[in-house]
Amino acid sequence: MAKTVKVKVPDIGDFKDVEIIDVLVKPGDTIEKEQSLISLESDKATMDIPSPAAGIVGELKIKTGDRVSEGDVILTLETTKPESNTEQPADKNEEQGEKKNKQEPQKKQAAASTDTASQPAAPVHSGADTEILVLGAGPGGYTAAFRAADLGKKVTLVERYPVLGGVCLNVGCIPSKALLHVAGVLSEIDELGTHGIDLGKPRPDPAAIRRFSEDVVGKLNSGLAKMAEQRGVEVVQGSGVFSSPYSITVTHEGKDREISFEQAIIAAGSQAAALPGSVLNKNDPRIMDSTTALQLDPVPERLLVIGGGIIGLEMATIYAALGSSITVVELMNSLMPGTDADLVRPLSKRIGKRYDSIYLKTKVTSVKPETKSIKVQFDGDKAPKEAEFDGILVAIGRRPNGDRIQADRAGVRVDDRGFIPVDDQMRTNVPHIFAIGDINGPPMLAHKATHEGKVAAEVAAGEKSGFEDRVIPSVAYTDPEVAWAGLTETEAKAQGIDYGKGQFPWAASGRALGLGRDDGMTRILFDKETQRVLGVGIVGVHAGDLIAEGVLAIEMGADARDLGLTIHPHPTLSETIGFAAEAFEGTITDLYLPRKNRN
Repeated sequence: MAKTVKVKVPDIGDFKDVEIIDVLVKPGDTIEKEQSLISLESDKATMDIPSPAAGIVGELKIKTGDRVSEGDVILTLETTKPESNTEQPADKNEEQGEKKNKQEPQKKQAAASTDTASQPAAPVHSGADTEILVLGAGPGGYTAAFRAADLGKKVTLVERYPVLGGVCLNVGCIPSKALLHVAGVLSEIDELGTHGIDLGKPRPDPAAIRRFSEDVVGKLNSGLAKMAEQRGVEVVQGSGVFSSPYSITVTHEGKDREISFEQAIIAAGSQAAALPGSVLNKNDPRIMDSTTALQLDPVPERLLVIGGGIIGLEMATIYAALGSSITVVELMNSLMPGTDADLVRPLSKRIGKRYDSIYLKTKVTSVKPETKSIKVQFDGDKAPKEAEFDGILVAIGRRPNGDRIQADRAGVRVDDRGFIPVDDQMRTNVPHIFAIGDINGPPMLAHKATHEGKVAAEVAAGEKSGFEDRVIPSVAYTDPEVAWAGLTETEAKAQGIDYGKGQFPWAASGRALGLGRDDGMTRILFDKETQRVLGVGIVGVHAGDLIAEGVLAIEMGADARDLGLTIHPHPTLSETIGFAAEAFEGTITDLYLPRKNRN
């Protein structure tokens, strides 16, 4: 039976009174579900509003040039089958939006709403409570849940925190980068003095800075909650453990809930690693891990950072900008172990001048909290036998949570380190159970987890999909930033690969000199025979943004000429990538290098 409904503007975020720049249908048109109705343009974005149902357009309630907000009626639609009141976000409409976004990168979509009643979800044929259960709502988990829902699956998302986003969003990547932004601004204010601008000594307010970080996190939290609601994903708060191969027990506030599933995706992440045999008093606010350190309470006058890896050095950057005197202790013989020495060298040089001390090949042997300070003893050639600090940050890495979810009850294999092995479809040894993100092995990076989450969801939904980890970029958001992708020089040497190297020092970059930051370097490794890009390493301000071109070059099989002949804007930091390729080819004019014989 035909039914006339009013199609309204859906939730389009914080935008109000958005201008209609194009009306894409007219009365009498027969349209399909998801067909675009109108185009909107604000000062920040352009988006299409697709139809929530198929039918025949009746009366248009708007025209080009009108301004609309959420809830305004667009048109009337005569439908033969009522559709659910969908309000899916612009860039997550996988069936139409994914293809459209590839053709029109600047255009996003938002689904229109109707005033028809929501339809009940399709029943699960097996009798299980849900078709796909996702354990953990970090970047990998919520991506998997949303993708599975977009593919028509009934999804339940279990998360121990009261908000979505996991460690990365709530107590990791996002808040730390907000604080690093503040640290960067403070550093720039300090350096302006050398350029003739004296703004005086900044007086940072840790509480206000923390509120800024929390506000950033809160905005993303609310966005994820809305997207889960729009997709019909059931969110269950609590800590989940397996009770059988097809069920999980979720505990929250002393109450248990059993949830049965057809398939499961484990995205339970990792936790901060503790010092082996540590007797540190976790109740002493002066002794922090990477989570509690985000509170900036207190900001110690003298801070010891145990661990010279990415997390420790990022947090050291923040606390140094806020006034702490920093000492870094690293067990290995270099900072950021595993990273090529030439990439770490500019960072080591800069912080070596700014930090109180950096002790390599050194370990902490004793920690004695006292009333006025914490006494720490060291074992290292250049470290003192004992020193006093006002605070300690333990940042020696993270360990997976594979041993905390009772995976054995489901028959899922967990190795001795807590990782869950998977194949390239993210399947564990139990075919209907998948594992993604930190818990399935390094690198422990959010962008790896999100791609794995999509693969797991697609395979679970019956699609052909697989994960190829040929290029996973890594970034240390220190000052300067360090970023790399593909083969490192250390790996190339170890594997006996015949490679060549193109390198461009930022001391020859007009843009870097103009920024007062010529301490960077761009380095590209090439296969000597094919001249294809094998790996890219960048150290300098904004290196984390620049590395994306290197990732694409490796993925696309680009060679030195491809990069060297790509016209980069001048003056920019990005042109150092083209210069590095020219340096390898011997065609560079921005440096004088011995002439190469290419014959």
